[in-house]
Amino acid sequence: MMRTTGKSPLTNNLLGVKFPEKLSELDWSAKIYLLLPFFDLFIDLIDSTRGKEKVSLMRKEIMLTNLPEAFTAFTLSGVGLHSGLISTVTIMPAKPGTGRYFVRVDQPGQPIIQANLNSVSQTTLSTELAQETTSGSLVKVRTVEHLLAALSVNGIADARIEIDGAEVPLLDGSAKLWADVLAENTLTKQIIEHNSFSPLVIQQPIVVQEKDSFVAAMPSFETRFTYGIEFPYDAIGNQWHSWTLNPSDFAREIAPARTFGFAEGMEQLRQAGLIKGGSLDNALVCSHQGWLNPPLRFTNEPARHKLLDLVGDLSLLGNFPQAHFLAYKASHKLHIQLAKKISLLIEN
Repeated sequence: MMRTTGKSPLTNNLLGVKFPEKLSELDWSAKIYLLLPFFDLFIDLIDSTRGKEKVSLMRKEIMLTNLPEAFTAFTLSGVGLHSGLISTVTIMPAKPGTGRYFVRVDQPGQPIIQANLNSVSQTTLSTELAQETTSGSLVKVRTVEHLLAALSVNGIADARIEIDGAEVPLLDGSAKLWADVLAENTLTKQIIEHNSFSPLVIQQPIVVQEKDSFVAAMPSFETRFTYGIEFPYDAIGNQWHSWTLNPSDFAREIAPARTFGFAEGMEQLRQAGLIKGGSLDNALVCSHQGWLNPPLRFTNEPARHKLLDLVGDLSLLGNFPQAHFLAYKASHKLHIQLAKKISLLIEN
């Protein structure tokens, strides 16, 4: 198992080949080709499928053990990143098979918004879900990715999420508080001896690309997430992190990573009606002189946070397919596009 921090492995001459300093110099297929050896994938996965548009999935029967059976309802409150408004969220167990869903308890009739891809309404600096009510109005809930990441990684497939506002609280800018409460609240463990489920196994690469940014689902013997970022700030530069799906590791390595932004662009975003609730208490802020509010929790905390966002966005599939999800300079928009491509394969 390989985890990377700091500078990109592409700048290292590990294979006796001189690699470019910046991935932006390559097209997406070359990027993936070069990245695979460093993340436990075979290069021939790309060689054997290059130029082919067809992708496929396979169902794999496996046994489940030590899955969360139930959890105690809990409540957290805080300010929304973009709205700047206080909201309260209460999460409670839901009937098996109902999935994860939000309930806007502040609205007439308490409308339900399913936490799935069909509900995605926009992806500007966060993921927003929306549902049309019986009266024809549109009810929304925004910045759902951190909470959904914590629920999905902890095996909470069915949850009723009551919220009295249009945005999930940012809390400390990470998923740490959600993950901590879930870890403390899980009541019992269940060992399934005779039942099995069929996770989807990605058989061929699925790629979404926009200029030099991409996100891909690659065939893999495990479910793994790898994320790379690159910003023209010395304090960030080029960073990577790779993580294999595991609840205990998530709480330590991924959940604590906080959202981040740039001092030079804050005023422009506020004028656009965004980040009204952002502050040095709930977001890392970087300038060309360095971080305004150190210390960081990890040397590559920004890359880990982007990985957290990817996990939360892909949770809208319901279950994570078995694949290596590999992203570089991606966004909520690209995350959701990849999830929708995978969803189409599931439906077909």
